[in-house]
Amino acid sequence: MCRRRGWTSWSSSYAFLAVCPSRQLLDRISDKWVVLILCGLGGEGAEDPGTPAPMRYSELSRLLAGVSQKMLTQTLRSLERDGLVTRTVTPTVPVTVTYELTDLGLSLYRTTRQIRTWAQDHMDDVQAHRDIYDAGA
Repeated sequence: MCRRRGWTSWSSSYAFLAVCPSRQLLDRISDKWVVLILCGLGGEGAEDPGTPAPMRYSELSRLLAGVSQKMLTQTLRSLERDGLVTRTVTPTVPVTVTYELTDLGLSLYRTTRQIRTWAQDHMDDVQAHRDIYDAGA
């Protein structure tokens, strides 16, 4: 954890400090692929929206238009390392690999869902502001 000048407790993070490890976590969870993977595993691309469910790698790949195999693999590994998703290998022919949100991942998904929804709901407003800004530049 990080210590802010004047604080006596090490139990609180202070992300404004350059040396705070929570900055690395913020960098990870603010990535667009992380947000979209969490939303996908949270059930937002499923037949029953909003119900978290395990997904196979190929399902995630199809859901996340534009993600490369390398980026999807790297992002899933980092999410597994951070304890946000679990990876389950089932010895079938061919081998079946599924990913699922952990309790920790589910708690983060609830926040990322709100961010994704806000982005979708306000993209037209943001684009209008960009157009105005760019016209004046």
